[in-house]
Amino acid sequence: MTKSIPQSKRKARRVLLTRRALLILGGLALLHPILRFIGFHVPRKPLRVEVTQRLVPGKFFLSPQFILFATESKFWAVSRKCTHLGCTLNYNENEDILICPCHQSHFSKEGLVLHGPAQNPLKIYEVEKRESSPFFIVTM
Repeated sequence: MTKSIPQSKRKARRVLLTRRALLILGGLALLHPILRFIGFHVPRKPLRVEVTQRLVPGKFFLSPQFILFATESKFWAVSRKCTHLGCTLNYNENEDILICPCHQSHFSKEGLVLHGPAQNPLKIYEVEKRESSPFFIVTM
């Protein structure tokens, strides 16, 4: 002989399970911003920028994100984002330095800090030189 559960108890059990499921989903929804806040992040795919302009040694190519420099033996790209507060750097050809217009930090063409308030050097991006267009591929 089996006992059947009364209708009111079944309804109460269903409501309880629904509330638990909503509580778990709400907790998961709150967990995402908390994990992002404490520094957990999914690494982004590298951005590859193609430069179709030829670059003569001793010259440079100015992009919104980086400056590409060329010498006889090497090519390198330096970030234009200041490590102090993220302002976009300007390149002064006469002095051969990058200058932050916001707080006057100075950086060398190699990304080293010459004058603060910035404390950290600039990011250096990998550059691939090619013989045909695009002549350079900068991986950021």
